Amino acid sequence: MFVTTIRSKQKGKVYETHLVRRTFREKGEVRTETLANITKLPADVRDLVRRSLKGERCVPSSALEILSSRAHGHVALIRGVIGDVGLRSALGSKRCRERQLVEAMIVARILAPQSKLATTRWWRTTTLPEELEVEDATEDELYAALDWLAEQQPRIERRLARECLQDGALILYDISSSYVTGRCCPLAAHGHSRDHRPDKPQVVYGVITNGDGCPVSVEVFAGNTSDTATVMDQVRKVKEGFGLERLILVGDRGMIKQTRIEELRKIDGVDWISALDTAQIRALVEGGDLQLGLFDERNLMEITSEHFPGERLVVCRNPLLAAERARKREALLQATEQRLRSICAAVAAGRLKKGVAIAERVGRAWGNQRMRKHFRIETRDGVFHFERDEKGIAREASLDGFYVIRTSVEDTRSYPADEVVRSYKRLSRVEHVFHNMKTTHLLVRPIYHYDERRVRAHIFLCMLAAHVVWHLEQRLADLLFHDPDLDELNRTGDPVAPTPRSAEGVRKDTELTSTDGGYPLHSLKTLLAAMGTLQRHTMRVANVQGASTWDQLSVPSQHQRRVFEAAGVRLL
Repeated sequence: MFVTTIRSKQKGKVYETHLVRRTFREKGEVRTETLANITKLPADVRDLVRRSLKGERCVPSSALEILSSRAHGHVALIRGVIGDVGLRSALGSKRCRERQLVEAMIVARILAPQSKLATTRWWRTTTLPEELEVEDATEDELYAALDWLAEQQPRIERRLARECLQDGALILYDISSSYVTGRCCPLAAHGHSRDHRPDKPQVVYGVITNGDGCPVSVEVFAGNTSDTATVMDQVRKVKEGFGLERLILVGDRGMIKQTRIEELRKIDGVDWISALDTAQIRALVEGGDLQLGLFDERNLMEITSEHFPGERLVVCRNPLLAAERARKREALLQATEQRLRSICAAVAAGRLKKGVAIAERVGRAWGNQRMRKHFRIETRDGVFHFERDEKGIAREASLDGFYVIRTSVEDTRSYPADEVVRSYKRLSRVEHVFHNMKTTHLLVRPIYHYDERRVRAHIFLCMLAAHVVWHLEQRLADLLFHDPDLDELNRTGDPVAPTPRSAEGVRKDTELTSTDGGYPLHSLKTLLAAMGTLQRHTMRVANVQGASTWDQLSVPSQHQRRVFEAAGVRLL
């Protein structure tokens, strides 16, 4: 039995007749018989009859039960990008339990960074474990997968380097630190804390990126390792481990110092871009190589100096930076003076009498030790006097806004003076990687592991997650608070002055909508949260003996479809 629809046209109008018919054989021939005319029934009732006669089972909507719902959209988005950029194949060419667990931990580190035990409980609220078939994974298995990842790090980094690093191109390198809990990690030591937690031991780690800021490699050092002590190991890694014949290393002035430069000169195919420190700039001024008066009408000049043979020096002056440094200095001076005046009042009131006690109080009052050099003080029993060193302050202020980029790159055609400055400023992209790793997304700190191998693996895992975040930000830039013309403005604009927002960037900031389609703008974190509302439901029919279950994906919104399209990921 079936429902057939007959259409006829009379006087320009189309009429439909809906009939219930059956087929049967009679004397070897197939015949058709009309059983009922259901044309006058409502359309939804006719559809119900049609579907029932096809063998479909129809139940009331109230009989449908949702057994569970798991967030799926953000998992599908991140896993799609992991596969598309080649990270999955970099982890391992063949599917194995360890590769599945590491991929699951990368996704979890981006969406909900937390302990391994908490991770195994959190990801059951998503489709992540079923997609990777790790539903039964325990925290002990995740630790074992970290151990496996530590062993695979050299191979994985070589694969990433082949994809991201080009021979002769810029290599950006910088280091950061994160504090460690406990006292058992052999790498943990007190050093210069970039977390402003000098009370905690820490580890130091250096990240290598390509010229666009895509992280490729990370190395972990003891917490008391100086910046400059890490450089040569990383150069050897890039040259020997990654197989680059030529490279241009970009590092800040605290990292590529004169001693390291002398060592770099001995390695064939290695050039570098760094900066002079304040003492070196002052020596240029006092030696006559740098005349500050020439910058009244310009902000960039290339010079040479016999004190830096074989180097190009690019001098820059940023008036806005000069004004900001003057403002900060004056604010710190005034704050220091206020603390010193309180000591004067205590001495005048007789609460402080001994010179030793006065000196101890003054030592605590400096706060910012950099301000100590700007004051002259007199301390003895019953006497305390201070005044600003105006000449010293003026001497320091004369260099406000000046910085000097130094480089061994001789190719002035590919790297003219303005391009040298732009290359050095690209170090801000490594800072963005650290920002993502430490605060915004991945929460590398605090580090709870105490085994050295697992500390290294934990930080490597966070770097791999930062690699994925970088690709997400690039692909979803139109839907994020990102100026679409920023790279072009940086490439063509004044290399010294701050880059202004483009017209489209200003429009995004004002209207808070995307360039196309008027979709709401997000940070990457809130965008992933919005994608998590796309869920996979497990359903069944209630009160039916032996009823089977099935999975059904909620209908994605137009915005969610646009996100998948922008990321180049197919929704499954």
